[in-house]
Amino acid sequence: MRQRWPFLLLIGFLVVAGISTALYRHNSYGIPFLPSSEQTVWQVEARIQFNARGRESHVYLALPPLQSGFSIVDSNYASSGFGFDIDRSRKQERAHWTKRNATGPQTLFVKVELLASEFEQREEPPPAELTAPAWQEPYRTAAQQLLDSVMPISADARSLAQQLVGAMNTLPKDQSVSMLLDTRSPAKLLTDLLLSARVPARTVGVLQLEDGRRRQALADLVQVWQDDRWHLVDPIHGIVNDTERMVLWVTQAPALLEVVGGDASRVAFSMISSVRPSLNVATERFGDFDISLYSLPIAEQGMFKLIMLLPVGALVVVFMRIIIGLKTSGTFMPVLIALAFLQTDLVPGLLSFIIVVAIGLMIRSYLSDLNLLLVARIAALVMIVIGIITLFSVVSSRMGLIGGLTISFFPMIILAWTIERLSITWEEEGPQEVLKQGGGSLFVAVLAYLMMSLSLIEHLAFNFPELHLVVLALVLLLGRYTGYRLLELRRFAAFKARDEA
Repeated sequence: MRQRWPFLLLIGFLVVAGISTALYRHNSYGIPFLPSSEQTVWQVEARIQFNARGRESHVYLALPPLQSGFSIVDSNYASSGFGFDIDRSRKQERAHWTKRNATGPQTLFVKVELLASEFEQREEPPPAELTAPAWQEPYRTAAQQLLDSVMPISADARSLAQQLVGAMNTLPKDQSVSMLLDTRSPAKLLTDLLLSARVPARTVGVLQLEDGRRRQALADLVQVWQDDRWHLVDPIHGIVNDTERMVLWVTQAPALLEVVGGDASRVAFSMISSVRPSLNVATERFGDFDISLYSLPIAEQGMFKLIMLLPVGALVVVFMRIIIGLKTSGTFMPVLIALAFLQTDLVPGLLSFIIVVAIGLMIRSYLSDLNLLLVARIAALVMIVIGIITLFSVVSSRMGLIGGLTISFFPMIILAWTIERLSITWEEEGPQEVLKQGGGSLFVAVLAYLMMSLSLIEHLAFNFPELHLVVLALVLLLGRYTGYRLLELRRFAAFKARDEA
């Protein structure tokens, strides 16, 4: 019993480590568990236009901040003839274009790809000391009267904002409201009223996503701080609950667009949505993951896509030999055959394998009469196998059978050893045992091929290599099995019938 606990702890550690690492990389990097998973990506283009005055020009455009619900996949800044950098001197990043001598109409572009995400971004709280707006008479009195009318019927920041929106949009409009709206926009007025009531609030620029929309401007909305998060408020309709297609673009920057050395500046947004495979989106966002085979060169990636399937094939072999009790020629030779089937496809691979092994067995029977030493006999078999494969490929090419050319993917040494083992088995145990072991090997190879060729298995094995720890745990568990094989139960059927009689 004492020896079992360390083993069970090892199994539990392997399973937990493999699954938890896979979950972490899925949640942190967006690597999908399903190969068919798709996500919607919004391509947003900001077009900046202004007239340069023939001197130094500086153009600043606020960039969307980190926010819950959306993440930036990629960004591109088209600025022919302009210098470009990212201005990080303020709380919100800004795109910064510069040109020494710019004259006449100028056009700049910013293209941002946004991905709808469930990731929750920690929101920056408001400053500890709020700056109350400066009201001049008679606007101070009008603002105070409006606040006094809604304060008794509100309970917190959100309800106060909702009541203020209702009072601002009631028809016919109150005289105080009309007076205040003459000097401020609805969003600015709502923000100033909330700040006057010592409620953290700010005016933000929000982009409403709509597929195929062109020349759209940002909407000025208000955010109210409550319960450790910002709540979005529309100065016309009140609290905004559905923010699924609302992107915060301006939060901390003083303005969306600033142009120095030019006039008649304006910016318009266009957008379009597209559906992309989730794995492609993840690679665009993060490039090479923390522990990822994508950091390898392309040629090595293709090789490892096959190598990472070997543990799955090994698990199939372990199950079929230990639990089922099926005999094979060689322990893990079926895995290598299945790996070759992945390159050749199943039917051409099976036919090629059977033909080469059958011809090799006939030639091997002649080599046994020569009384060669083992090393020389195996070397001769390797050369013969190469000759058979070469001849088979040339004949297939002449006959237009492209599938026959894939026989070259079979490992030569493995084929030679397979022929040698089957030949020795024929001499020692007869042709029936050869058919049993050879047929068992092909059956297990086909099962391993069917498992390894599943798109889900291929996807998980390459993109979540840590899940091989779970496969290792299963192999270790099967390795402790000491019961009867399923095929052995047939041997004891006669004893059971005799006992029942």
